[in-house]
Amino acid sequence: MKLHNTLSGKKEPFSSPDGKVRMYVCGITPYSASHIGHAMFAIVFDVVRRYLEFKGFEVRHVQNFTDIDDKMIQAAAGLGISTRELAEQNIQQYLDEMDQLNALRAHVYPRATEEIPKIIEMIERLVATDFAYPKDGDVYFRVRADKDYGRLSHRALDSMMAGARVEIDESKEYERDFALWKGQKPGEPAWDSPWGPGRPGWHIECSAMASAYLGETIDIHGGGQDLIFPHHENELAQSESYSNNKPFVRFWMHNGLLRFGEDKMSKSLGNIISVKEALERFSPDALRLFFLSSHYRSPLVYSEHNVEAQERASERLMAALRPFGTANGDQRLEAEQFRERFVEAMDDDLNTPRALAAIFDLAREINRGREKRYDVSNAQAVLRELADVLGLRLAEPEGHPSADIAPFVDLLIDVRADLRQAGQYDLADKIRDQLHSLGVIIEDSSEGTQWRGGQG
Repeated sequence: MKLHNTLSGKKEPFSSPDGKVRMYVCGITPYSASHIGHAMFAIVFDVVRRYLEFKGFEVRHVQNFTDIDDKMIQAAAGLGISTRELAEQNIQQYLDEMDQLNALRAHVYPRATEEIPKIIEMIERLVATDFAYPKDGDVYFRVRADKDYGRLSHRALDSMMAGARVEIDESKEYERDFALWKGQKPGEPAWDSPWGPGRPGWHIECSAMASAYLGETIDIHGGGQDLIFPHHENELAQSESYSNNKPFVRFWMHNGLLRFGEDKMSKSLGNIISVKEALERFSPDALRLFFLSSHYRSPLVYSEHNVEAQERASERLMAALRPFGTANGDQRLEAEQFRERFVEAMDDDLNTPRALAAIFDLAREINRGREKRYDVSNAQAVLRELADVLGLRLAEPEGHPSADIAPFVDLLIDVRADLRQAGQYDLADKIRDQLHSLGVIIEDSSEGTQWRGGQG
């Protein structure tokens, strides 16, 4: 199994000597409802976790909530509520929506405001070792004290400054130094610290939460590509300076960004589609298929047409899983080659487009096997297993006949096929029409007869 490591810029073999994987994923800042860009990263790392567990690893998954920052303070003030109330409201909505999308819950969801003692302890050590300095109630990290600064984003410090538009702050020793602690401004929430009342900077929050729940070296650190610089660059610098232990992270994984036309989808640009809106319009499986139809490191352009196409694709997979009549003879459809193709694709830096191709090829073979009256039960079990690795539920939509009714529908379709073969088209058409009156739509094709709908 190989994963692309942002730090090295190449694919590297992934393993864990103790069989355990410590995975930290940067979560949301809950100042408003989540958009489908958030759903995309959640599903990407949900599949990372699911596949690692499929491979036999024991994964400990931590995902944070940044429940205090400038945007949280501004949004809460605009609504006339506390930042805590705002966070609670949006975090619960986010978790409910991720449940609908079948994203596994993280084992721990730490919040920045609940980790203040650990954050202060880290900052104190960084100050004591001259990696940081206090100034007028704030504390800054000395970027130039870290000789390797810039290695994650593959930029030299000098080149970062060339042409950069950095707001001059006379309280800093150097323009690129970043805040570890911010002194309280009027009306802002604050916590006591050795440097006076204030709140943590964004970057130190994740360092504290990752080390508190996973240790000083973690196996996978995930997030969107927009977090590589400055957030993850700064997180790497302060974490290794604090612990004097390398590496802080063995594999840095970053997903491509969801775009709306030419622009990144983001709240600040106002071009967002909320997860709530998307779930009202599309099924969870269609949304997952849309996100996984592109490699996780590639950008993805949102369009309703593309998601609608995945809606039809999910229906094809569900059709292949429906039970059907008794097979003739001992012919059994083998599915191991499709499982091998799936694993080979996922082992290659989680190549979900190729993995999905193997799944859809298997579904097509199941339909062909049905037409030949093969035993496809084992192949269906493999299809279900592989779909589950990608988090696809493949549950029939509301209004489809229940599992109790489905075998009878399949039996009638088998009888209809026999009647057609015997040239008794009037009776065959009568069965079709009666099923149609019950809401069951029959579709004949070269791959066999499929059905959908029904009153249940």
